[in-house]
Amino acid sequence: MREVAIVAFGQSDHRRDTAEISEVEMLMPVLHQVLDAVGLRAGEIDFTCSGSCDYLAGRAFSFTMALDGVGAWPPISESHVEMDGAWALYEAWTRLLTGEAETALVYSYGKSSPGDLREVLTRQLDPYYVAPLWPDSVSLAALQAQALLDAEATRDTGDTGDTGGVVADERALAGVAARSRTAAEGNPHAQLAGSAPPEALLDEPYLVRPLRRHDCPPVGDGAAAVVLAAGDTARRICRRPAWIRGMDHRTEAHGLGVRDLTRSPSSRLAAERAGAFEAPVDLAELHAPFTSQELILRRELRLGEDVRVNPSGGALAANPMMAAGLIRLGEAAAAIHRGAADRALAHATSGPCLQQNLVAVLEGDAS
Repeated sequence: MREVAIVAFGQSDHRRDTAEISEVEMLMPVLHQVLDAVGLRAGEIDFTCSGSCDYLAGRAFSFTMALDGVGAWPPISESHVEMDGAWALYEAWTRLLTGEAETALVYSYGKSSPGDLREVLTRQLDPYYVAPLWPDSVSLAALQAQALLDAEATRDTGDTGDTGGVVADERALAGVAARSRTAAEGNPHAQLAGSAPPEALLDEPYLVRPLRRHDCPPVGDGAAAVVLAAGDTARRICRRPAWIRGMDHRTEAHGLGVRDLTRSPSSRLAAERAGAFEAPVDLAELHAPFTSQELILRRELRLGEDVRVNPSGGALAANPMMAAGLIRLGEAAAAIHRGAADRALAHATSGPCLQQNLVAVLEGDAS
């Protein structure tokens, strides 16, 4: 299989509200950052792919406006997915694998501040049975979290099963939040950083039981971009490329009532097909907007205590819709670029309760 790598990654500073700038103004500095990092101009990119959501912008075909930031004249080879940018990266990756392109620019962005995000996300639900009830994203995540805690409470203490040693209780949820937002103190782009210890977090009131505010992601605006390159081109423009050794995405049933919300078999299958279980990873960037979802993913992806999980702070530190998944791949690649990891796993999700999941395995050349 042709070698393809992430050779550059950039992201905006994620903020609660960016009313003073447009999507194009938010995106352009990020595009310039990644292109400058590899010494390329927009006209030298063979393929461009973006990810965004018209529901956030409130207008149809809103992604065409963002092309002003890329420069679509002279005409370029371009595509768009109504999805998180991680899936745009998947499309660009397949384009490079076929040899149709040597380089690709992938970007995504989202401004959640103009509307009520919890209400907007109900449009992802089954339109016949679930959406008419208007359950919001936090309430659905709380149902998933409660199912996980209930399953843990009834599990035989001597039966570890598929838990992989990952305990699921409210203290564990608080521990995920504290670790993630403490790690975000080293991330200059994070929207939230710093945390009280888990014991203090457990004294906070519930937002939607069993989730407290620290168990949930911030609502904010942001953008991200990566550059992909193949083979010798990647080695020429990047000191240590993050080679994509495998990538796969799978989905759960649309109906929440037919799923076991305490599991994520699509994540495990995607990881298996991506080759994640063929060798240990030393770092994982998981797109887990809620603390309970990180516990589920760590079990499904077989991540032990020796794996550094979300050293960037993850989605609990910044969760710009349609960009947070691409950021997970970018953060994993950036760790390989700077020598902080040799083999990393990156995960992205979309939809309620980990409905759709993408897993990528990245590796750096031996030092």
